Amino acid sequence: MKPDTTSPERERRLTLPADVLDRAVLDLDVSGMTCASCAARIERKLNKLDGVSASVNYATEKARVDVGSAGLSVDEVIATIESVGYGARVHTTAGATEDTLVRLRRRLVVAVALGLPVLLLSMIPALQFDGWQWVALALATPVATWAAWPFHRAMVLNLRHRQATMDTLISIGVMAAYGWSLWALLFTDAGKIGETMSMDGSGDTPDIYLEVASAVVAFILAGRYFEARAKRRAGDAIRALLDLGAKDVAVLDDEGTELRVPISELAVGDRFVVRPGEKVATDGVVIEGASAIDRSLVTGESVPVEVAPGDEVTGATINAHGRLIVRATRVGADTQLAQIARLVEDAQSGKAPVQRLADRISAVFVPIVIGLALLTLGVWWVGTGDAQRSFSAAVSVLIIACPCALGLATPTALLVGTGRGAQLGLLIKGPEVLESTRRVDTIVLDKTGTVTTGTMTLAEVRPAEGRDRTEVLRIAGALEAASEHPIARAITNAARAELGALPKVEQFASRPGSGATGSVGGHHYEIGRPSDTSDQGSGSTIVELRHDGAALAQFFVADSVKPSSAMAVGHLRRLGLEPVLLTGDNRAAAHKIAAEVGIQTVRAEVMPADKVDVVRRLQDEGRTVAMVGDGVNDAAALAQADLGIAMGTGTDVAIEASDLTLLRDDLVSAADAIRLSRRTLSTIKANLFWAFAYNVAAIPLAMSGRLSPVVAGAAMAVSSVFVVTNSLRLRRFRPL
Repeated sequence: MKPDTTSPERERRLTLPADVLDRAVLDLDVSGMTCASCAARIERKLNKLDGVSASVNYATEKARVDVGSAGLSVDEVIATIESVGYGARVHTTAGATEDTLVRLRRRLVVAVALGLPVLLLSMIPALQFDGWQWVALALATPVATWAAWPFHRAMVLNLRHRQATMDTLISIGVMAAYGWSLWALLFTDAGKIGETMSMDGSGDTPDIYLEVASAVVAFILAGRYFEARAKRRAGDAIRALLDLGAKDVAVLDDEGTELRVPISELAVGDRFVVRPGEKVATDGVVIEGASAIDRSLVTGESVPVEVAPGDEVTGATINAHGRLIVRATRVGADTQLAQIARLVEDAQSGKAPVQRLADRISAVFVPIVIGLALLTLGVWWVGTGDAQRSFSAAVSVLIIACPCALGLATPTALLVGTGRGAQLGLLIKGPEVLESTRRVDTIVLDKTGTVTTGTMTLAEVRPAEGRDRTEVLRIAGALEAASEHPIARAITNAARAELGALPKVEQFASRPGSGATGSVGGHHYEIGRPSDTSDQGSGSTIVELRHDGAALAQFFVADSVKPSSAMAVGHLRRLGLEPVLLTGDNRAAAHKIAAEVGIQTVRAEVMPADKVDVVRRLQDEGRTVAMVGDGVNDAAALAQADLGIAMGTGTDVAIEASDLTLLRDDLVSAADAIRLSRRTLSTIKANLFWAFAYNVAAIPLAMSGRLSPVVAGAAMAVSSVFVVTNSLRLRRFRPL
């Protein structure tokens, strides 16, 4: 019998993203936000709810709400947002940006079509004819009312909650200009047929400011439209990432018949076919066939990887040649592609420390600007007695000071930077990571699997006197077969290749960093660090097989350096980082590897539990430490480090403990990740500088009366577009 797919509980679960179900974290698309102050107000409202922690991002138009143990429903959270005048819905990949673009485009077309004639008539006397003022009023009215309605609506909503935002400034400025002009036309000589308006505010006939009421709206709508388009481009990377996956898949039934079904119907354990040129439908294990897999779309790695039965493959990678049959191991939200997308979205939804400072400034900035506008009006009126010039200066202050560039400075750069990183296989977990990359001066590199290939090979077997080489290799191979350590795999693989099937191990126990124990053939053995270290000058890693404390044999295992490791160390040095090689291997093997890649500082024979202490001691010396690792035994050190960097080929535990994840099995990508993070932080700071500098320079200029409201509106729109465009430069970031 099929489950009841129409039950309310199932419907509720189907409408929620996986994060909500697993972690009580709700992602919402928020509509109606027009500036950073809007986002700050929604955030404050949500955070007033007991047990709720919320972050609202103006650039991504998203709210991330951690309801914790508050027990709030989705409807209650959405109702809270709606109570302050904004719309919300459960997050979808399309988001709210496309709807915003359509609405903005419609209002912008009307504002430009009707506002341009008003601007030309007002600014060019040669075009003025009898009664042109009334034509301008008729054209400007729809612009100042319908086209500018989002500003007016937001102002009214803000006033209901005793708040002021950027829209308050725009609405007051536009309605003041329109109201003044309407009053002048109805009750003064400005509306008389045959009158020509003075452009400099002199003369007895009052000026009208219909060009301000229309042109400012057009400029600001144009700025917001291009800003929204740029924001959409900024999020293209994550959307492209989510679109990488296959849309359908050829599943094999029990009789081996192929049945093509939508990817959503694929389940763990299903067998599916991947033909040459097709995308791998989901994460799985090859059970038949051999081919080369192009992983560039997911990891940025250009060299295809050969796969055969038993090898793992990742969804959205491309089968270069040969027919593969794969058994699905992870589907839907559990796949690597979905996890990558979730990591990137998490990073884009967060806020860097510098952004929180900008949010606090935006929250108090608008009331201050309104006060400055009133002060400007009063000072000019008292000082000159000229109401028109006083009014013009005050309106210019209101319009020029809109802090939207300030609100966009951080999130747009973060959006583009993390998206570009995802394209290159560099995952930045959160915005706070950016600050860490700037301060790091020391980078600790775990040797095996990071600097070296991690593919160990058995170089030599030295049995103890009177012991048979074949017998000790068989025992060691059987004992190490239960371990996942690279050294253990090297011994087991060599034993199987030479001897074939190995006996079964019983009572196996792993001792991380020391070795393992177990029973083979009814006898108890242990394998691990040698008791005699006299031969460790060879540069190989040595493990010793013992029985009842007596050494039976020593096994010499060697690792090889990755081809790009030496180049990567050079790049890290040029970034101002001092590399430190960290390993549990003997000193001779460690120093040999370090010399090959150009590392002077080595910490060898370090137990897994002591890796944390190595990082902590470096921090106690006043260093800011990054750690690169890939194993379970690296997780604690990655968490302790100021910046944890996990190789994506490593364990889930290591990746979870890190701040940056490198999907390429290449240490050069660590340098790329730090470069991209620093570039993103530099872009944020440049954006904030120009946003602050713009307001600091422009407000006094407007108060002095040297800036017309029309020019102020254009400048304000240009500042926002500049900030977003500057952020988009991160799309051109190139890896080393």
